Amino acid sequence: MDFRHILKIKKVTLSTFLGVFFTLLTVQSFAKQEEKPAEHAENAETEAFNPTVAILEHIGDSHYWHVGGSTSIPLPIILFTDKGTEFFSSSNFHHGTEAHEGKYYTYKLIEDKIKVVNAAGELDKEASKHVYDFSITKNVLAIWIGGILLLIIFLSVASAYKKREGKAPKGFQSLIEPVILFVRDEIARPNIGYRYARYMPVLLTIFFFIWINNMLGLIPIFPGGANVTGNILFTFMLSTAVLLIVNFSANKYYWKHIFMPDVPLWLYPIMIPVELIGIISKPFALMIRLYANISAGHIIVLSLISLIFIFKSLFLAPVSVAFVLFMDVLELLVAFLQAFIFTMLTALFIGTAVEEHHH
Repeated sequence: MDFRHILKIKKVTLSTFLGVFFTLLTVQSFAKQEEKPAEHAENAETEAFNPTVAILEHIGDSHYWHVGGSTSIPLPIILFTDKGTEFFSSSNFHHGTEAHEGKYYTYKLIEDKIKVVNAAGELDKEASKHVYDFSITKNVLAIWIGGILLLIIFLSVASAYKKREGKAPKGFQSLIEPVILFVRDEIARPNIGYRYARYMPVLLTIFFFIWINNMLGLIPIFPGGANVTGNILFTFMLSTAVLLIVNFSANKYYWKHIFMPDVPLWLYPIMIPVELIGIISKPFALMIRLYANISAGHIIVLSLISLIFIFKSLFLAPVSVAFVLFMDVLELLVAFLQAFIFTMLTALFIGTAVEEHHH
């Protein structure tokens, strides 16, 4: 048998094994997180499983990072209030069951939001308006982890290029170089043109940062499991960065096309507002596309797992796990595809902004 065929079989087998492994981890983690505390054990049997609450908990941000079962990592709480700054650990909330008495207010975790409560434990809406949460949440920590991995990848590859200048790539460098060339030859050059080299650092950062966070989101155990790219604020900030890069890079022909389009003068009151709306609508489309696609993938996977606990049937478990495995493999493709689409559209918008006018 041909060696390449054997290698291909081994790769497929390894991918299948990893898919099954992470699927089982996801099911186990999902099941254990739905276990009730001991003091509520007598009510657990009568309470129906609510998949909506479980799914929203998994895809949402949190002041804890669940690592399996009832084990979680408490994260730092940083609050800016009208009376001063508060610092403490989220472990003081005991997963929202208890209030924490700070220096200035008494705080409680209500639906994973920090609110001010009075002596009776009731929500104080007026005082809560003066408390601003700048805590290091699960998504914030996941972004830092993704950023560290990004730095490790680029710094190690850059170091390898310096040490092996003029030589063929080797090791980790040979793994990353085809991806870098893919971004250069398939994204930057076709959409930006001969000025592509100036924007390669931005495009590579966007591509790898989205891809890394997408992949980490598919791993159900720490440091994975955070829904970073499925967070609307994260995609909003990425799209805002693209908006600034595109418009600050734009040449005079780009702005002339917006404020002095080649149409009759009587159409200016219509065309100028349309062009100005287009400046905002392009990055807005990037924001919604990434957020919706990643969130939808997570929701589908968690919904399929929920079927096991809704029907409470062992006969349904193999079918549910099989569908989850299929979706996990599909999500691997989506993780790469969404990074590619976001980067490609960014390059396309930059290309239209720096394109020179031709008569």
